[in-house]
Amino acid sequence: MQQLEAQEVSLHKVFSSDYDFRIPDYQRPYAWDTEQAVQLLTDLAESLDRGTDEPYFLGSVVLVKAKGGAPADVIDGQQRLTTLTILLALLRDLTEDAELRSDLDRLVTEPGNKVRRLAPKPRLTLRHRDAGFFAEYVQTKGATDQLRSLGEDALPTDAQKAVLRNATALHELLRTWTEDRRLDLVQMLGERTFLVVVSTPDLDSAHRIFSVMNSRGMDLSPTDIFKSHIIGALDATASEECARKWEDAEEALGRDDFADLFLHLRMVFAMRRAERELLKEFPEQVLNAYLPGKADSFVNDVVVPYADAYAQIRDGGYVAASGAEQVNAWFRRLQQIDNNDWRPAALWALRNHGGDPAWLDSFLCALERLTASMFLRRVYTTPRVTRHADLLRELDAGLGLEAPSLALTDAERAETLARLDGDLYLVTRTRKYVLLRLDEMLAGRPGVSYDHGLITVEHVLPQNPKQGSQWLSTFTDEQRGEWTHRLGNLVLLSRSKNSYAQNYDFTEKKTKYFTGKHGVSTFALTSQVLQHDSWAPDQLRKRQHRLLGLLADEWNL
Repeated sequence: MQQLEAQEVSLHKVFSSDYDFRIPDYQRPYAWDTEQAVQLLTDLAESLDRGTDEPYFLGSVVLVKAKGGAPADVIDGQQRLTTLTILLALLRDLTEDAELRSDLDRLVTEPGNKVRRLAPKPRLTLRHRDAGFFAEYVQTKGATDQLRSLGEDALPTDAQKAVLRNATALHELLRTWTEDRRLDLVQMLGERTFLVVVSTPDLDSAHRIFSVMNSRGMDLSPTDIFKSHIIGALDATASEECARKWEDAEEALGRDDFADLFLHLRMVFAMRRAERELLKEFPEQVLNAYLPGKADSFVNDVVVPYADAYAQIRDGGYVAASGAEQVNAWFRRLQQIDNNDWRPAALWALRNHGGDPAWLDSFLCALERLTASMFLRRVYTTPRVTRHADLLRELDAGLGLEAPSLALTDAERAETLARLDGDLYLVTRTRKYVLLRLDEMLAGRPGVSYDHGLITVEHVLPQNPKQGSQWLSTFTDEQRGEWTHRLGNLVLLSRSKNSYAQNYDFTEKKTKYFTGKHGVSTFALTSQVLQHDSWAPDQLRKRQHRLLGLLADEWNL
């Protein structure tokens, strides 16, 4: 059991030689926005104005720190510690009192000791990419004036831009204060402002503590922990380079999609359904094969290329001398499915056949067919994920386009066709996908995407015709029961439903509801209906047969 310490520590002791704060490279960058920084100062000012001697608590920090030692890796609390350092540096540079300036500078920077041959150094060291900038423009005495003169566009990282924005915002407030009020704030910070410092010598223990504390900091994700193991296994030069590549990949995808990527990587490498949380399975199934000797290979051969593949899939950004349009069309179609279980297979395909757009076109065609069939048949998560895991094992074994799991059985084809021929409108989750696939076929625009903020599925023959309506003479009750919700009676509109207009007779419905100021020209599926002078069972039967035939041909049903 690792030894755990938790104690209230005054701010003047936090920023002392007792602690040498370091932000590990696996941590996310400094990211507090101006509102959060200003709120911190506002809270302090309100406490100051209350004029009491009660302790003021700024929250907690979680550290990996050996008992009795100063080096402390910050697991939680870097946002507060960084913002407090900016605040102290601004107060230092604003004061005209030389003695106070010197006292504040000692909170920001360890002054060193010539007798002990200790050089001055910052109390807080940011991640490698931002540490030099922070030391030069914040922690150096008098440097904050120069910091505020910098242009944000010239700064290379989002963290440095955040430092500049927050320093500027805090300075704008502090410069309106009198010297006496700023002194009162400094004295409050030194005498009655506290942090709860939780420290343990073990990283895993620190992460567990952090996970249950409900702190105000920004959560560490499993990917941050994986990064700590990878970066920690490298020497200084390789560590810096790999940390930069990792961060570039995370920034390109965004934090949420980067986390999703690791879920898909677990499936690509393990080729079986997840049974436990990612934090436990990923090291066993993926990461441990690269540690300790091939940590850089994990970054260069896994994180970087798979992050690039993920971006290509998500953004439809595949590039090739020819054939890229067809590949990106499949990606756009697959994005409309209500699950991402297909992504590991698509990632595998891009990673292993990215230079062969013809192969990708054939594979993604088959993958979309399989995925759409399971989507239409409402296959549950477990058998769906198991099917994709089987597919990955077959791909890994070299079966390629002949992988048995990629094909539909006779029973699966028959059930898919039956679903398409049934009351499609009543299956809310799948109806729009089917109609959009049909629309692109009719329009001859593969993989088309629409700019409409809203796309609705509408009936031609209404669900509830009004009394005396022409619909009631054209269709018997039995015929309405047979056709109302089926494929042939459905169209797409780029407008909200109108419960009254939906009941118009056919001619009026065409002119007042299916057309008008919103227009329907982008939907070939709807334009075809407008060409009819009437809407009766015969037209519906023919349209149903034609549309069903298009889908049966497209998906080889």
